[in-house]
Amino acid sequence: MSKYLAAMLFGAQPWALLLLGAVGCARRPDHPPSAPSAAVAPALGAAALDTQKGAPGLPPVPPAHGKLDLRIVHPVPEDLLPARDSTFIFGSTGTGDARVTVNGHPVRVWPNGTWLGWIPLERDSVIRFRVEARQGREVQTITLNVHRSPAGQSRVRKGNAWIDTLALSPVGSAWWPREEYLPLRAKAAAGSTVRLLLPGGVAVPLLPQPEVQEVPAAVRAFDRDTNNLKVPLRTDRYVGLIRGRGFGQLGPLLGGVDAPDAFAVARSAIGFWPTGLMHDTLQPLLEAVKGRDTVRVAWPLRLALLDTLPAVVELHDDPAAAGPRDGVTVGRALPGGTYFWFFPAGTRAVARARLNAEVRLQLSAGADAWVPVSETRALPLGIPPPTAVVGSTTLTPLRDRVSLRIPVGVRVPYRIVERDRGLALILYGAAGDVDWIRYGRADTLVRRLSWAQTTVDEVTLDVSLSAPVWGYRARWDRNDLILEIRRPPALDRHNPFRGLIIAVDPGHPPGGANGPTGLREAEANLAVALRVRALLEAAGARVVMTRTADLPVELWARGQMATDSNAALLLSIHNNALPDGINPFTNNGTSVFYNHPRSQLLAAAIQRALVARLGLRDLGVARGDLALVRPTWMLSVLSEGLFMMIPDQEAALRSAEGRERYARGVVAGTREFLDAQVRP
Repeated sequence: MSKYLAAMLFGAQPWALLLLGAVGCARRPDHPPSAPSAAVAPALGAAALDTQKGAPGLPPVPPAHGKLDLRIVHPVPEDLLPARDSTFIFGSTGTGDARVTVNGHPVRVWPNGTWLGWIPLERDSVIRFRVEARQGREVQTITLNVHRSPAGQSRVRKGNAWIDTLALSPVGSAWWPREEYLPLRAKAAAGSTVRLLLPGGVAVPLLPQPEVQEVPAAVRAFDRDTNNLKVPLRTDRYVGLIRGRGFGQLGPLLGGVDAPDAFAVARSAIGFWPTGLMHDTLQPLLEAVKGRDTVRVAWPLRLALLDTLPAVVELHDDPAAAGPRDGVTVGRALPGGTYFWFFPAGTRAVARARLNAEVRLQLSAGADAWVPVSETRALPLGIPPPTAVVGSTTLTPLRDRVSLRIPVGVRVPYRIVERDRGLALILYGAAGDVDWIRYGRADTLVRRLSWAQTTVDEVTLDVSLSAPVWGYRARWDRNDLILEIRRPPALDRHNPFRGLIIAVDPGHPPGGANGPTGLREAEANLAVALRVRALLEAAGARVVMTRTADLPVELWARGQMATDSNAALLLSIHNNALPDGINPFTNNGTSVFYNHPRSQLLAAAIQRALVARLGLRDLGVARGDLALVRPTWMLSVLSEGLFMMIPDQEAALRSAEGRERYARGVVAGTREFLDAQVRP
């Protein structure tokens, strides 16, 4: 799984990982992960020489005996590592007869000449790896320099006083309601007196707020060592509030995004105001005083106060008609957070605030969502906030689905919440006037439909089903919302694969991980997926492939192919990697991801079958906000069978036997799940 996939997730912010947003090895997570202490790291690396044997379910690694040819695959020169005190490094030597050390620490060399090490790091901002390979009398050496991520390297200090310039929040450009407080966060030396000096001489105090240090997302997602969750209490955090004061020059709420004032950023780097330099009229300063020492930095923020007149916007993910898109704008509960809402083109809402490139929409009195400003279109000022009236509703039973037509009057935001045997449709900014509900002819799927005015401006429609949810989708027909609920497929009791449409997705490109010999994840995924297709077709299924060649396919297009083909299942094939700073010897294994509750049992069945056939550590199933498990018209799962960065697992993916075991695990787990659906 790649950072590219994760970004469409857990995730979510660029690294989603995630969760899972997952994931990178030779690709960079955006949150600095943790690692075991440097004191134990050498022991872990040495132990790997004796204890990390090939997994019992994998084919043996083929030996290679040739010329010494030392290569480093990860990290790459001038890379940025978020690791704190240990990280991994891997590559190949061209021969299994070589011995390899990294900074003097011996690392294991597999029979095919691949090597992987878990190496303690110095505290310098530049991390140096000296990799040495020996074969008899021949020696090859590579020296690699990478950089430590800026975290912890951004303090501006004067004596005992300091401020972390990368911990200021918010920064950039903000448009904020005049009557609403804007929270401020900063890091400065513990025990300081901290205040924000505004243009014009007003001072806003920031008060200490001790809190537990945040555990990096990569550690929570991937690290099995619970000791790395034990973090100290931080006393260098300060918080404050500002309201009703603007500074700096900004354009309209939905205009282009301007960078922070260049002079302000430069001053921030200087870190303090030289004696006698006058505070300019536009830029706020953060001041920290500890004892006799004072440090000041420019806070690179411009703040515009919004008028009380509502700013109504209409959403569209491709307002410039630049190319094919999925017609959906994603919404987050906080800026840069994971995806939570999926708004179709044409949705209208009131824009209430903005931070840099994200706009906060007011969905209802109790719900806000953040969306990209680039996917909004401003309607003329003076248009009232959209208010829907949910009218009488009709259900129409069809052969493979039930269609629910809901008159709304205006395309307000909505969210569908899945339950075991039912769906809840929440309409924001809505009032209910559901005088009657027509069920049409008798139907075996929908047991009951009810509605409620759950808040003053939210209406919830509850659909109770006689069977577990298999799939659903919603679309606008003018200003009627059409909710289609899929019937579970009619499965053959003796062979549930017979006639069943299954979409198989070989994950990547673009993106993906690389193994120690340079095997690309996209190649490995395709090879496994083609075997999955062959096995499924031999069992009687109809298979739709999202790609059959080593060519890039957009994430949204893959899900759309599965939906357009009316697939009952979507199986996405991937292989995993780890973020820098996570021990690969103790944290690799097999896992399967799902997103919607209805897919959890399918994920669990495939996980059991893969673990049994591959023999790797069982990392379990996990819910993740991954693009390929978000389609709602079918059950969908994403398997991470092996780890590309582990030499014997990469070797298995190069072999026909290893790919066959992976493919048979996916098919066997799918069959186990389907068999359970047809049992009396």
